[in-house]
Amino acid sequence: MVPMLQRVLIVDPAPASARLLADLMRNISAGHLWNAPSNRKGLETAEQVNPQLIFVELTGANVDGVDFTRRVRRSEMNCRQAPIIMVTATATAAAILGARDAGVHEFLRKPYTAKDLLRRLEAVTLRPRDWVEAVDYIGPDRRRFNSGDYTGKLKRRSDIKTTPDAARITQALKILKSAVSAAASDPKQALRSMQAQGADLQKAAVAVGDLKLVTTVADFQRYLAAAADRGVLIPEEVARKAAPLLALLPAEELSRKPSDRAVVSI
Repeated sequence: MVPMLQRVLIVDPAPASARLLADLMRNISAGHLWNAPSNRKGLETAEQVNPQLIFVELTGANVDGVDFTRRVRRSEMNCRQAPIIMVTATATAAAILGARDAGVHEFLRKPYTAKDLLRRLEAVTLRPRDWVEAVDYIGPDRRRFNSGDYTGKLKRRSDIKTTPDAARITQALKILKSAVSAAASDPKQALRSMQAQGADLQKAAVAVGDLKLVTTVADFQRYLAAAADRGVLIPEEVARKAAPLLALLPAEELSRKPSDRAVVSI
């Protein structure tokens, strides 16, 4: 765990609470700590130091933890996938859901103990969750119990009727379909999402031994690489190139298709 805590950023406008958290972290790891009193300074510092872990206050003077998290996730920074732990004294249901949907890994409620902090650190370093690179959501898999060691009750039909690799293929195709639809409205993130789903599909296709899918995904990945080199996406072309993959989805998943013919810069 300690090697993953060598560079830690704390975004908190209150010096006392930031200092308390920093002192607790120093008892756990001898890494470097930075404190930023505002969203703006936090983003600047994150760009400069590439933190391995970020703590951010939910609300405060010049600090909006949800907005900060979304900006990090949608950025080009190297730390965009770094674990983010939201800290607050007002852990309402709405706050927790808002933080989760922004891409936060964990939620730490004040007042907290060293044990509470350690549990959150163990969760983000020792039990990492799958990364979701979609268009509307970027962050760790929001399903808390998605790891292989979960022994609780299965709640999804996909948990029972499909293998993990088959479920992964279906999930990647659903996200791909959404990304294709966003090629005109959000080309930059759509491209990043499609590239991520292509990589996931390739791994899953190899795992299940589906050579046809491996080839189809490879063709789509080559197209995406060429589009990235050109710096433009043509939505109609994207839809056409993705069609062989999207055809693997159930019919109801294909009811909405991109129709914008414009060329958009990425």
